[in-house]
Amino acid sequence: MRCTYCVPKEGFNSLPHEDILSYEEILRVVTLASEVGVNKFRITGGEPLVRRGVIDLTSKINAIDGVETTFTTNGLLLEDMAEELKSAGVRRLNISLDSLNPKRFADITRIDKLDKVLRGIEKAHSLGFTPLKLNIVIMKGVNDDEIEEFVNLTKNRNYHVRFIEFMPMKANGWDRSKFIAADEVETMVEKLFNILPDSSDPKGSPSRNYTIDGHLGKIGFISPVSRHFCDSCNRIRLTSDGHIRSCLLRKGEIDMRPALRGGAGDDEVRELIREAVLLKPSGHEMDNVNLDSHDTHRSMTQIGG
Repeated sequence: MRCTYCVPKEGFNSLPHEDILSYEEILRVVTLASEVGVNKFRITGGEPLVRRGVIDLTSKINAIDGVETTFTTNGLLLEDMAEELKSAGVRRLNISLDSLNPKRFADITRIDKLDKVLRGIEKAHSLGFTPLKLNIVIMKGVNDDEIEEFVNLTKNRNYHVRFIEFMPMKANGWDRSKFIAADEVETMVEKLFNILPDSSDPKGSPSRNYTIDGHLGKIGFISPVSRHFCDSCNRIRLTSDGHIRSCLLRKGEIDMRPALRGGAGDDEVRELIREAVLLKPSGHEMDNVNLDSHDTHRSMTQIGG
């Protein structure tokens, strides 16, 4: 996929193979991070299922004591690989789904494969993945007329539908006219459904979650732009080129490759992980005033979904 809110129209330049962390290097960082208190790891992308050997990596990560691994995927390969993911120990999935209209889906993702994604979601549901979260980047004038249809996906399935604000990232075609705040989406949903705050919300979740009267599933609203949740965010990111990024929307990274490839001992690598955590800000600098000029240094394709 080449989603319009993530990938520039002209595409992007792939990193040389030698600049990307090997699975052995990733596994070492994960293992050492687990020893200093990190117990949940999400494998994301781009699309992680296109990388050869990712199932084996996932299995090895899940074999670490006390560790849980989840996946974020666009769903294109899920119909074929869901059983392998389940066998590798994955129980939780996040799946991108920005429209239920085939033509609109093709316009957003630049690929006409909605039917394949929906089959992948159905396969994951049949295998018992839970929670199964469906992520919608909501854009005014693009897919905001599908809000009711998205919420209705939770009627008879234990899906967790989450509406995410369109973020102004580097080279992602940001357009202020397409931005719609999560609070506005929440108000629209409240007019259509009887929703109640979800009392089981996990600590540190970026999503404000609600149950819906008469529905098996739930909905959530993620507001990185209009309502910051930085003070409760407990996430860091390891990029494919070996940088630990402490905040999606602010500069500031720890480059792990020199240590990983320069013979650093485990204590030194653990300390770099701790340094990355300490870099986490109390808030990012993006607000309604400087949205159009916000510079995230890296594009979303370099940071990960």
